[in-house]
Amino acid sequence: MSYKTILVTEEDGIETIMLNRPERRNAMTPEMQDELIAALERASNGHNRVVMLTGAGDAFCAGLDLVHLQSMATKSQSEHVADAERIARLFRTLYELPKPTIAVVHGAAIAGGTGLATMCDFTFAAPGVKFGYTEVKIGFVPALVSAFLALQIGDKRARDLLLTGRLFQSEEAEKFGLVNKVVPAEELAAHALSLAQSLKANSPQSMRATKKLMAAQNKAWLDAAIAHALTANSEARTMHDFNEGVTAFLEKRKPVWGK
Repeated sequence: MSYKTILVTEEDGIETIMLNRPERRNAMTPEMQDELIAALERASNGHNRVVMLTGAGDAFCAGLDLVHLQSMATKSQSEHVADAERIARLFRTLYELPKPTIAVVHGAAIAGGTGLATMCDFTFAAPGVKFGYTEVKIGFVPALVSAFLALQIGDKRARDLLLTGRLFQSEEAEKFGLVNKVVPAEELAAHALSLAQSLKANSPQSMRATKKLMAAQNKAWLDAAIAHALTANSEARTMHDFNEGVTAFLEKRKPVWGK
């Protein structure tokens, strides 16, 4: 299968999915989201044993593409719902993939990019890599990532990251448990490959069953959280502050928030 926004390769039982819009810092578009879902679903049923996620160029993923953000002002409510459902499907497909997943984060992973990077089973990042759930900075709501984040690091820390929208580096992400290990940039690929080879030595049936078990344990909570998140996500797209936030960002001025 051919893709326009990602590159998919497989070697020795390891499938690598690379976000491939380096000129846009691998910012996500609906097309990229659809292609990632398709690639992950194919990987789930393929002959590979491990799936690695990475990005081309300087960044891992800069979140949603600003061109797509701008277009939201003219979309209908049904289109907003469809957009939110697509993102939810992407995150959940990655989170519940039956194969072990490894994110190799060499550059910035922001907003939805932080979500992609940290929803993998293993996340390795180079020193000083920037992460952040920056949605509140542009008047948006980090709805879908919040469901997974609270599950991963707890309510108190999740509130800190989501409400401040602050950037934080890989070293702090490691302390939170969002990154498994900070690895020197020149050793990042080799470190991820070493783990992949180690995982390949394990029973694939046992690992699949373990991931299925863990997904089942969290299913009821995630079902409810994502249902609420879908509503919040689609509603946020129609708020004054979202339109103002995106416009102000593009015009490089301070936003004038509503009350």
